[in-house]
Amino acid sequence: MDSRLPSLSFLVLLSLALVNAGPSSATTMAFYNKCRETVWPGVQPSAGKAVLARGGFRLLPNQAYSLRLPVGWSGRVWGRQGCAFDPATGRGRCETGDCDGALYCKGVGGAPPATLAEITLGQGRKQDFYDVSLVDGYNLGMSMTPFRGSGRCGRAGCVRDLNEVCPAGLAVRAGHSNRVVACKSACSAFGSPRYCCTGSFGNPQQCKPTAYSRLFKTACPRAYSYAYDDPTSIFTCTGASYLITFCPQH
Repeated sequence: MDSRLPSLSFLVLLSLALVNAGPSSATTMAFYNKCRETVWPGVQPSAGKAVLARGGFRLLPNQAYSLRLPVGWSGRVWGRQGCAFDPATGRGRCETGDCDGALYCKGVGGAPPATLAEITLGQGRKQDFYDVSLVDGYNLGMSMTPFRGSGRCGRAGCVRDLNEVCPAGLAVRAGHSNRVVACKSACSAFGSPRYCCTGSFGNPQQCKPTAYSRLFKTACPRAYSYAYDDPTSIFTCTGASYLITFCPQH
């Protein structure tokens, strides 16, 4: 393990504390790349919310980056891997999480499978709601940690590398080594209403955990494993800033 990681993590958290201690009540979201490879985070706002950081940026190993979130902002974040972009045009592609071949996603979502961090900020003293979701599949480990908030304020995330245990029918492979780079959701792989929680399965009474969602849940108990996995997967916090860590298992 790189000896710089603990000190950098501490500095990121310290910066969040300083933001919250200042006169501004703005929420900060910090990104920290603990992966051994470069990650290109994507940021997609919910409908009607502002696009931040042009929707995407590059984050080198051991590098941190922070954004201030507007009051009441909501959206999702994911990590893209295996990307190559033309410096002049910003066009290219990513092995996982690609957003229409652009470096700057500009509000476009990432192609599944991709691990998602989702947040809806409360206004005033209302709670924030946040989670890490595997409903659209998995591409890399991710954790979401609140800082200096009050309430339930737990760490959401999927710390384990699911690519190591991904069933053959869900695995996405790439590169000359044909390595597994992502793990599809059962819905994406098979399209069945039972796995997608659609049609006659479109309610929590009928759409129950499957062998695939149980595999995800066992590996990552603090992440959404399927559409109705609410009770153990959604977290709330008031007055916090947030640290999103890519590859927290490293």
